Amino acid sequence: MTTSPISKIILEGREFLVKRDDLIDPYLAGNKYRKLYALLTTPKEQLNTIISYGGTQSNAMLAIAAMCKKKGWKFFYYTKPLSSFLKRDKSANYADALCLGMQHIEIEENMYREFISTLRFNLDKKTVVIDQGGADVSAKAGLEVLAQEIREQNPNVKVLATPSGTGTTALFLALALPEYIVYTTPSVGDIEYLKEQMRALHRLPKNLIILKPKKKYHFAKPYREFYEMYMKLLNAGIEFDLLYAPSLWIALLEQIEEKVLYIHSGGVSGNRSMLERYFKKFKELT
Repeated sequence: MTTSPISKIILEGREFLVKRDDLIDPYLAGNKYRKLYALLTTPKEQLNTIISYGGTQSNAMLAIAAMCKKKGWKFFYYTKPLSSFLKRDKSANYADALCLGMQHIEIEENMYREFISTLRFNLDKKTVVIDQGGADVSAKAGLEVLAQEIREQNPNVKVLATPSGTGTTALFLALALPEYIVYTTPSVGDIEYLKEQMRALHRLPKNLIILKPKKKYHFAKPYREFYEMYMKLLNAGIEFDLLYAPSLWIALLEQIEEKVLYIHSGGVSGNRSMLERYFKKFKELT
């Protein structure tokens, strides 16, 4: 692939730079491309099966399905039981992943956690398990490639920003670019939960700063201010995801004044189903 470009946007009178990782690939875009880089560069004959687990609207799920389609690998994905609505929904990441060949297995909720803990038992050499959200030390390789791209593009800033689910991207980016400040916000749980996820991979570097949202947000729940931020960004010229990006953009506008290079984490394919939820909750938005 070619190096993803850098765009400029004006938001509330401030100029921001955006590293357009969302343009890498329709499915394998953003931080999912970076996290899966090591597997994407693995010879296809070296593996034949990928196993993962998590939510059924996951961008990681869709990216893994696309990778396995390209490689000719089988992909087994485990979740808790699905709602009948999601099974019928043809516009969501889940439906797209099934079309790409994902084999989905539902596990009863009371057995799910124990079952997931056994996934790595008795694996053969051609099978790999990817933890939920791509949280794995193998992601380091792809983030080092991203770091090198940023150095070569020399954007004339010393502050980066990227949202966090597991925090894998922010962590390894900060480690790869110690000369930059890297801002992030927690999207799943609070700051302590995010730090716990990161510490499972590596000691936290000093240049990684977690901004605390002024309001507690529950992951994947529609918030009017998230939709408003999504529309401001869209009107500025770039579409961002509705799950992770709005909270960080709000925090950047409220809490820091430096010029920022925002690393676009992709995931905009999930906006189709999320917008339906927003329009259902906030009727006046339609």
